Amino acid sequence: MFTDAQTETQNQNLPSSSTPIVFKDGQLETAIRKAQENILSLQSAKGYWVFDLEADCTIPAEYIMMMHYLDDIDDTLQAKIANYLRSRQSADGSYPLFTHGPGDISCSVKVYYALKLSGDSIDSPHMTVLREWILNQGGAAKANVFTRIALAMFKQLPWRGVPFIPPEIMLFPKWFPFHLDKVSYWSRTVMVPLFILCTLQATAKNPKQIDILELFITHPDEEKHYFPERTLLNKLFLGLDKLGRMAEPLIPASIHQRAIDKARDWFVERLNGEDGLGCIFPAMVNAYEALLLLGYPKDHDYVVTARKAIDLLLVVNENDAFCQPCVSPVWDTGLTALALQEVDKEANADSLNKAYAWLKSVQLSDEPGDWRVSRPNLPGGGWAFQYANPHYPDVDDTAVVAFAMADSNLPNLDESIHRASVWIEGMQSKNGGYGAFDVDNTYYYLNEIPFADHGALLDPPTADVSARCAMLMARAGKEKGLYQDALKRTIDYLRSEQEADGSWFGRWGTNYVYGTWSVLLGLEQTALLKTDPMYLNAASYLKKMQREDGGWGEDNYSYHDAGFSGKYHFSTAFQTAWAVLGLMAAGEARCQEVKNGIDFILRTQQADGVWNDPCFTAPGFPRVFYLKYHGYDKFFPLWALARYRNELNKKC
Repeated sequence: MFTDAQTETQNQNLPSSSTPIVFKDGQLETAIRKAQENILSLQSAKGYWVFDLEADCTIPAEYIMMMHYLDDIDDTLQAKIANYLRSRQSADGSYPLFTHGPGDISCSVKVYYALKLSGDSIDSPHMTVLREWILNQGGAAKANVFTRIALAMFKQLPWRGVPFIPPEIMLFPKWFPFHLDKVSYWSRTVMVPLFILCTLQATAKNPKQIDILELFITHPDEEKHYFPERTLLNKLFLGLDKLGRMAEPLIPASIHQRAIDKARDWFVERLNGEDGLGCIFPAMVNAYEALLLLGYPKDHDYVVTARKAIDLLLVVNENDAFCQPCVSPVWDTGLTALALQEVDKEANADSLNKAYAWLKSVQLSDEPGDWRVSRPNLPGGGWAFQYANPHYPDVDDTAVVAFAMADSNLPNLDESIHRASVWIEGMQSKNGGYGAFDVDNTYYYLNEIPFADHGALLDPPTADVSARCAMLMARAGKEKGLYQDALKRTIDYLRSEQEADGSWFGRWGTNYVYGTWSVLLGLEQTALLKTDPMYLNAASYLKKMQREDGGWGEDNYSYHDAGFSGKYHFSTAFQTAWAVLGLMAAGEARCQEVKNGIDFILRTQQADGVWNDPCFTAPGFPRVFYLKYHGYDKFFPLWALARYRNELNKKC
């Protein structure tokens, strides 16, 4: 992924981590002030913060494909998205899933098709090198299931090249090996409208009749290896897939229609207005196209609103545009509040009060939600990740927001904190950990079904989410002795999840540096002594991972190869912030590694008070889908600088 030469180049003219650092008078305070002023200026009139959330090129490419599927093409917008796509191409012609990552066959195929639909000549240099790269990987037939479904809808490959996902799945009993309740929320919202699109064999209008047959080594009608066997269990599921196709004609028409109707009713109930189905782009597009396929007119309220939800995800600039996978106002607001509270709770009280007033207004209560399948008697009290997503409150966001409220010392927040804490306690899985949206979503065998070649079907407990739940329960229950049994189980879970090198895996941020920061911040709120091996081993890991320039950086390739844990070919300000915040939580505020890390953050601050880290270092789904949170290089470094200043001001 990266070479020693690249690393050496990045480190030229930078002080070694062993070089004593001396801060100029007022340097730390000036940096904090500038960063604070910038982030305060970005607060919305309603009180929240929201920063762009950028994914790989798959989603912008899919937006162009959607326009051609519908024959609803905005030429100006298409040209801007095409500009964006061309600017993201790697030197070898491919399209990666994250900065400096290897080319991805599925993303590359969709971008090629989108650019060709946009009018790019296949003989142009960027298309030629992209096509050659795709063919060298085995051609478009090697793309993942979601890409092959899109190609089938555009008549670029036969429907036998996609998994058999009949709507009759909606009728399966709960005890059946496959049931919607056994997969993650994002899988449910994507799959249900997809049942309809695949069963009715949706066909793109494709007004210009653009094909990409040049991307196939074997003609798609003759291709025999759309489903390579991965494991013995996968081989069994492939056999069931074939059996299901053979049995489909025997299903009575009345049962088939009942299944389609149930699938339609399921996703219509969750359309979620202008925030969209599940608030995630793939589910929203599938629902929009399924409604049209089922005969809903273009001017029907469902259809109009579904399209508006999709278009609200667009970020349109002067020369380019991209489509976000979703939006993150609750997450951004909770973390920004924590940073501002570290800076100065009293001075920032007005801004914080506005933020918490907005957060209180979007806290969920007793709305219907899929999480109630496993916890029907648990009172609601969570927050979603987005503006409004009542069926799917987010455990991680809820823990962050409620903890921030508890940390703020502001009035009129106790009721919100209590409801959130009770909900968090009740969402604990059997092993003591926490998933992001569901309880005990651990049916790992389902990752072997043909549809799940991405391996991201489930939402099992993870250390990073669990640590923030521990952080909240410890803080909110400290005075009254609440949540102590759940807290103990969570700490035991975190102990069991610590890696041999002292780190923790990070599910929702890259990766071991993020996971380790998350757990250390959570443990700091508990009664666990700083001499506990969990603290000591984690601190040792972070110190060992510090780079020569004083910073930290970890590549998303660590999700593919754990040997890249904590490693990157350059440092980033926000990952450095995670590391120094983690070390300070472990009681290491005055160690040389923290001082060097703070120096790196100070040296890389821009004139406008923020930082500019151009990399994707957060997974949507590890090894499948990655993100760039545009707020991370604004609030995390500020948080770290303020915490460091506050630690220095404490008496030894």
